[in-house]
Amino acid sequence: MNKALNWTATLGLTTALLVSSVPAADAVVAEGTPTMSIDQRVNTKLESMTLEQKIGQMIMPDFRLWNGANHTSLAPEVARVIDRFDLGGVILFAENVKETEQTTKLVHDLQEVVKQDASNDIPLFVTIDQEGGIVTRLGTGTNLPGNMALGATRNRQYAYDAGEIIGSELHALGVNVNFGPVLDVNNNPGNPVIGVRSFSSDPELVGELGSAMTQGIQDQGVAATAKHFPGHGDTAVDSHYGLPIVDKSLDELRGLELLPFKRAITEGIDMIMTAHIGMPQIEDEVVESERGTFPLPATLSDDVITGVLREELGYEGIVVTDALNMQAIADNFTEAEAVIKTFEAGVDIALMPTILRSEADVIKLEAIFEEVIAAVKDGRLSEATIDESVERILKLKAERGIWGETMDSTTLETKLAGANAVVGSAEHKAKEREIAEAAVTLVKNEKKTLPFKPKKGDTVLVLSPAKDQTDSMVKTIKSLEKNAGNMKDVNVITANYSASTPHLEQNPALRQQVEAADYIIVGSNVNNSAKLKPTSADHYVPAEVFRYANETGKQSVLLSLRNPYDIAVQPDAPAHLLIYGFKGDPNGPDSEAGNLKSAGPNLPAGIRAIFGEVKPQGKLPVDVPKFVDGVFQDENYAQFGDGFKNWNR
Repeated sequence: MNKALNWTATLGLTTALLVSSVPAADAVVAEGTPTMSIDQRVNTKLESMTLEQKIGQMIMPDFRLWNGANHTSLAPEVARVIDRFDLGGVILFAENVKETEQTTKLVHDLQEVVKQDASNDIPLFVTIDQEGGIVTRLGTGTNLPGNMALGATRNRQYAYDAGEIIGSELHALGVNVNFGPVLDVNNNPGNPVIGVRSFSSDPELVGELGSAMTQGIQDQGVAATAKHFPGHGDTAVDSHYGLPIVDKSLDELRGLELLPFKRAITEGIDMIMTAHIGMPQIEDEVVESERGTFPLPATLSDDVITGVLREELGYEGIVVTDALNMQAIADNFTEAEAVIKTFEAGVDIALMPTILRSEADVIKLEAIFEEVIAAVKDGRLSEATIDESVERILKLKAERGIWGETMDSTTLETKLAGANAVVGSAEHKAKEREIAEAAVTLVKNEKKTLPFKPKKGDTVLVLSPAKDQTDSMVKTIKSLEKNAGNMKDVNVITANYSASTPHLEQNPALRQQVEAADYIIVGSNVNNSAKLKPTSADHYVPAEVFRYANETGKQSVLLSLRNPYDIAVQPDAPAHLLIYGFKGDPNGPDSEAGNLKSAGPNLPAGIRAIFGEVKPQGKLPVDVPKFVDGVFQDENYAQFGDGFKNWNR
C-alpha cells in the first residue's frame, strides 16, 4: 500500500531528522556530476511520481497549533504527516515563529523531513504572510510601516527597500515563499479587511509600488505572491467571515482591479493568490446552500482563474488559493469538494484545505486525498491538469534553488549565525524608521496647531483605544526630552477608550483629564465603516473630546492610526495627522500586548511629527469620500487641504 494511504506504516524517522541540514539555493554540484536543464529535471521527476505524490505537492496545510500548544518546534506527528502525504509545502503563522533562532531551527527541521524521506527529494515551499505593517508574522525582525504608508511616500525606492528587507530576512530564516505583496486597490472605504494593507485607491500607484516590492522580495531569492486576485479592494465583507460580492463587469475590472496584477504578470511574479469573492458578471454558476443562493467564489471559478487569469492575462505561473478554511468557502462546501473545484478551476495549490491540530484531525486530510484521487479516476479531474500544476510547482522550486540537484551541507549553526546577522538588523531598523517618518501625512493644520510646543509644567493628554498605543506615545514623548530641552518637565497623562466608553458628559474622569491638559493627542483606530457612525464610541469619543478641547482652549490633534477615512467624520479636530499603522509599544509600563511583533514604527513617527522632530512629507494615498448618515457618498469627496503648507516648526 502506498504510504500516502497507510497511516500506520513505520516511517523510520529518527532523532537525526531534527539535526541535519536542508537543501539551499547555493547547493554545489559535485565536480564531474552530469547536470540537466530545469525542464529536463522537472519532466524526469514528473514521470516518476505517483498520483498521490503529485496531489501532495498541491496541498499546503498549516500546523500553527498542535495538541493545544503553539507549534514552535517540529512535533514528530507533524513530521509523519508531511512524510506520509509527501506534502509540497506548509504555511507558517505567528504561533510558529516566535524568535529568530527558534524559527530558523523549525524551518530547518521541516525541510529535514524531506531529506530523510527515501521516496521523495522535493523540498517544501515554506510560506508565510509577511506583508509588513499590520500583517507581520515574525516574532522578531523588521515589521515595516505597511503598504498604505508606502503609498503615502509615493516612493518606488522605499517599496523596493521594504521588499528587499522582507525577502532578506525570510531567506535568512529559510522561508522561501512570501504571500505578499497585496495588490488590491482599496477603492471601497468601507472595506473591513484590506484597508492599510493596500498601497492606494489608485491602481497605477498600486502597480508601481507593488512591482517594486515584488522585485525587492524576489531579488533575495524568495518567491513573491500577488494577492488577492482578481481584487479584494472593492468589498464591504471580510471573506474570513462571509462571501463578498463584487458585481462588476470584466471591462470594469480591466480598468481598475486587474491593472496591478497585469503589471505583476508582465514583470514576472512567481505566484498569484486568489480571492474568495463572488463575481456574478464573470462567473454565472451559482451555489445553493442552507445560507442561500450566491455566485461561485472566484477561487473555485474556472471563468475567473482559467478564463481571466490564465487566458486573458496570459499568466503561466503558480496560482494558490487563499485559505480554504475561511468562512466564504468553508460555510458552503465540503473540504474535499472545495479542493476539487479549485483544481478544476485551474488552481495549482490548495492552501489550508482543512484544520489540522492533532493526530485525530489527520483523517480529514486523508479523506481529501481519497476524494481527489477518486475524482481523477472517474474522469472529473484530468491527470494531465494535475501534471500541469505539479510541473509549475517543480519548475519554480528549481528556479528559486529550493529543489537542487544535490543537497546542501550547510550546518544549522551556520544558518543560525546568518539569521541572527540579518533578521532585525540595525540597518533594517534604520530604514524602517526612515520610511515610517516619510509616510507621515498632515492633511489639516488649522491655526498652525502643529507642531505642539509645550512649556515646562504643561500637560499632554494622550488618548487612544489600546494601552500599547498610549504606552508607545508616552515612551516616544519621553525620548524627545533627550534632544529637545523644552520637553523636559512636561507632564504626560493617558486614557483609553473602547466600544463601551460613555459619552463625555457621562464620563467625568475623561472630562477632568481634558480640562487638566494643555495639549491633547487623540489616536483613532478605524478599520470599518461601522466605527465611523455617530453611535460608535470610535466616532463620538474623539468628536466630543475635540469639541470640548476647542471650547476650553486646548490644542488637539487627530492621530489617525489605521484607515484614514476617520478624517471625514472629525471636522472639529483642528489638525489631522495620518500614520497608517496602529501597533504600539508592547513593552510599555502598562502594556497588555507583550509580544514584539505587535510593535510598529508608525506611532513613534507620528509622535515625533506632532512635536516637530519630523516634518510630515506624505501625501494622502486614497480618496476619502464624505460620510453622511452612516454612508459613504460615492464620488463626493471631502476637501482635505495640504496641512504641510501650514506647518511651522
